[in-house]
Amino acid sequence: MDPLFWIVIIAVSGPVIGSAIGILRMPSFGYICNMLCFAAGVMLAISFLELIPESTAISSSWIAVLGLVLGALAMYALDKTIPHIHPRLCAQEQGCNLERTSIYLILGMFLHNFPEGMAIAIGSVTETKVSITIALAIAIHNIPEGICTSAPYYHTTGKRLPAFLLSAATAVPILVGYVTARYIFEQVSAQVVALLISSTAGLMIYITADELIPHSCAGANHQTIFSLILGVVFVILLGGF
Repeated sequence: MDPLFWIVIIAVSGPVIGSAIGILRMPSFGYICNMLCFAAGVMLAISFLELIPESTAISSSWIAVLGLVLGALAMYALDKTIPHIHPRLCAQEQGCNLERTSIYLILGMFLHNFPEGMAIAIGSVTETKVSITIALAIAIHNIPEGICTSAPYYHTTGKRLPAFLLSAATAVPILVGYVTARYIFEQVSAQVVALLISSTAGLMIYITADELIPHSCAGANHQTIFSLILGVVFVILLGGF
């Protein structure tokens, strides 16, 4: 079967699964922490073992550094302008109207997921398994966020299906970002491709350092570090195939 099919299925599964869980049953905080730590390990390993070396091989160290900084700055700008999710609390950083907050969170996830979809398309210029691995990490990362977008809306409106559909729809920007990036990669020079690859690394390192690791460690024991290591091991072993 075409690997593109699996990439698409994996990419959209995170918000969909998380949205379903959010209207059915909230998993334990410890389970969410371990999921986030595993995704953090995968993202860090992909960034440092695959994307940054690929960027420097295509272009130069300076292009890789520039892309790394631009990717991190882009995510920082998004965090400053759109709602931010705390997986532990399923709440926005500011605001007390839960229904309004849930709508903000859903809109915020639409914006957050577009660059994540672009990141998944990296495999179109590197290797397909890189795209699959990034899609898996982002899907795992998006499950708790899907929970945190569907659960508040459901509990404030009492409408299970609309809550699921609105939250699951945040998977759409992932697909749009993926298709957009694949088209861009086919049209631009090797220098720009190298810049975009390292920008993807910067984006994922920022997400890991700003969201995944802090949120997975808050209120949890130190055993979650082994989930992070497991994510790194997963990427290393995948590179051997």
